[in-house]
Amino acid sequence: MPGGAADRAGKGRLPVPVPVPVAARVRARAGAFARMLACTRSLARAVAFALGLALLHAAAPAQPTPLVAEGGQLGPGWRVAALPRQKVPLTHYGVAEVDGRPAVRLEAAASYGNLVFDMPGQAAPARLRWSWRLERPNAAVDLAHKEGDDAAAKVCLAFELPLEQVPFVERQVLRMARSRAGEPLPAATLCWVWGRTEAREAVLPNPYSRRVRVIVLRNQADAAGRWFDEDRDVAADWRRTFGDESVQVPPLAAVIVAADADNTGAKSVAHVAGLRFGP
Repeated sequence: MPGGAADRAGKGRLPVPVPVPVAARVRARAGAFARMLACTRSLARAVAFALGLALLHAAAPAQPTPLVAEGGQLGPGWRVAALPRQKVPLTHYGVAEVDGRPAVRLEAAASYGNLVFDMPGQAAPARLRWSWRLERPNAAVDLAHKEGDDAAAKVCLAFELPLEQVPFVERQVLRMARSRAGEPLPAATLCWVWGRTEAREAVLPNPYSRRVRVIVLRNQADAAGRWFDEDRDVAADWRRTFGDESVQVPPLAAVIVAADADNTGAKSVAHVAGLRFGP
């Protein structure tokens, strides 16, 4: 009867679950586990990809900005640096397009000055590449003597060599020079130079300071008005020049492009293009 004992007894009871076959429960749990595993793998791949990008970024040395910006100006970050209390004129650094290449024009006339891109603490690149051409050679260049120590074109890397690795006397001289200069002078500078009568691949100390050492890449036998492409192994060239002080290549201080004619009082014109780091 409605409202009887049977109905009253049924009120408040939980529904009785409908039995689910064991196989179906197993399949459902397996599917859920598979979906969870797929999500985990996707997350792992994403993390691995992000870590890979981070490691790649950390391993790749920073690049100097291009010598020539898109607007036909010197690239941002490049600056002209002079000697402390310099009396001679500054070397002129302009922009030109030569054979379709945007290039920096180096004009020296009894002048001195470096085009510098600061990169303090950056890892040195494996390779350094650029192109250059000589338009007007300096016929008085003699890299072995002070009175001839000029170059129509040179590309240099300045390094943060620890002072304790610099020979004692040179270390004291460098400390004095740093105290007088308006900027921190590097402890080691390696330059690749366009010389005159010096043999190609000759290694020379700078006649003013052993803190600068040069490798002659081109000389008067290399035709003016023609592009030459360079690709240097930085570590190998470092060991050739400064290996007596440090086998390991120290961090960079700056990249330098330069021409000077203050010692010879002469004139020269050259172009440099496409300076970049390589793996």
